[in-house]
Amino acid sequence: MTEPIHKGKDLPPVWVIHAASSGDSEAMEQVLRYYDDYMSRLCTRTLYDKDGTPHMCVDVHMKR
Repeated sequence: MTEPIHKGKDLPPVWVIHAASSGDSEAMEQVLRYYDDYMSRLCTRTLYDKDGTPHMCVDVHMKR
């Protein structure tokens, strides 16, 4: 069986996910905090300055 890839972080309990899907704002915040690093990686873009030097940054508009 493969190991879950969550880098040692405990997964949110099922009741938290259920509460978040029911509209509980504190539970939603917990779930969003858990997945924050993952969302940041998905929203990372390479931008180039006028000299062509690449810069990695998080697209905050996409992450909202």
